[in-house]
Amino acid sequence: MPIIVVDPEQPDPSVMQAAAARIVAGELVAFPTETVYGLGAAAMNPGAIAKIYATKGRPSYNPLIVHVLDVAAAQALVEDWPRLATELADRFWPGPLTIVLRKRPVVPDLVTAGLPSVALRAPAHGVARALLEAAGVPIAAPSANRFQGISPTSAAHVARSLGPDAALILDGGPTRVGIESTVVDLSGAQPVLLRLGGVPVDELEDVTGVLARPAAPREGQPRTSPGLVGRHYAPSGELVVVKTGRLSSALSGARPLGLISFAEQPPPGVDHHLSMPADPREYGRLLYAALHTLDELGCARILVEAVPQQRAWAAIRDRLARSAAS
Repeated sequence: MPIIVVDPEQPDPSVMQAAAARIVAGELVAFPTETVYGLGAAAMNPGAIAKIYATKGRPSYNPLIVHVLDVAAAQALVEDWPRLATELADRFWPGPLTIVLRKRPVVPDLVTAGLPSVALRAPAHGVARALLEAAGVPIAAPSANRFQGISPTSAAHVARSLGPDAALILDGGPTRVGIESTVVDLSGAQPVLLRLGGVPVDELEDVTGVLARPAAPREGQPRTSPGLVGRHYAPSGELVVVKTGRLSSALSGARPLGLISFAEQPPPGVDHHLSMPADPREYGRLLYAALHTLDELGCARILVEAVPQQRAWAAIRDRLARSAAS
């Protein structure tokens, strides 16, 4: 599985043309976005899309996000482009916001889990945009890891998770947002927040007003958005979120024991400790990398100090809760 290092700001055009040719030929290419690394395939090619599901071990009820270069490319895939979509795109695209709208028949049902809507995002990363431009087609790309595993924020994470199953990995360095995009559904009468992510809810609701929340889907029922499976983003060992002040009482159990906390020094009895920043954006950028590190160290149990309850930390709390779910 080739790994090619590319400049995240000015990727080599010849490299991007070669990677785009693989996409157009129906192969899988892993590439960086500003959120996490994606496992990309030509979105209009059902055979290529099937490879994504097979490679990840992803259930067919979990739809994919389709990456596009701009609003015009997005509009070509949907039945209607409401004014609110324009307002959101004007403010947050390119960037970590995914918009769900009713799809045109040209979008394969396999991409959307058979639903009448499609999730669209214009990424901000230079490599992702260069790949889209060179390929000339929309690219469906979930995170480039096995289903329910820790999302990758570096090329090394992709290689560790997928092994030889990606035809090519473009290494554009570590991602700068570090958690997945926020997803908002505009396909119905009322805007709905489907997934917390890289765009804080407060900033989103400055444009949309207060967003509705979806009902929890039944097991096996198609999800309107990726990232709604109960257990997700999880390391191999057990992950436990522990309230501040109770870490010392949680140190028993399987070993090696890892700890992610705000403290510079861990309490006695911790085998591996990673100190995290108190800023939610920086914490989000580093979270998956920290989980990957402790996973690679073989931690059978990982304790994570609970993060603050403020809205700015909502996406982090969501990821930790899903990582800890059994």
